[in-house]
Amino acid sequence: MTLVDSSGWIEYFTDGPLADEIAPYLADLEDVVTPTIVIFEVYRVIRRQRAEEEALAAVAQMQKTKVVELDQLLAVTAADISVKHGLAMADAIVYATAVAEATELVTADSDFDGLPGARVFTRT
Repeated sequence: MTLVDSSGWIEYFTDGPLADEIAPYLADLEDVVTPTIVIFEVYRVIRRQRAEEEALAAVAQMQKTKVVELDQLLAVTAADISVKHGLAMADAIVYATAVAEATELVTADSDFDGLPGARVFTRT
């Protein structure tokens, strides 16, 4: 299982510079974990930059993954992670979900640099 965060999905859906590097992690959607906050972030970005239809199509693809909702335990874990690593709320929720699901986090977000289990792709 792999968790692809918002930045990874956005690269993939918008054919960004890292799309080819992210694509292999999305080849089998049944092996992908998606926190609900990632659905929010991806929909918002694509809706704002492109069109509602494209944003809804993205959400439909993401719903083929294992979607993990934020519950009380995950929220508290994310808060602890936020304090420990200085992550913003959404990033902490994403990272806490990866830890809880024992998955690798695949991202293009440098805020995850140096965190165990995070594979960070950077634009060159």
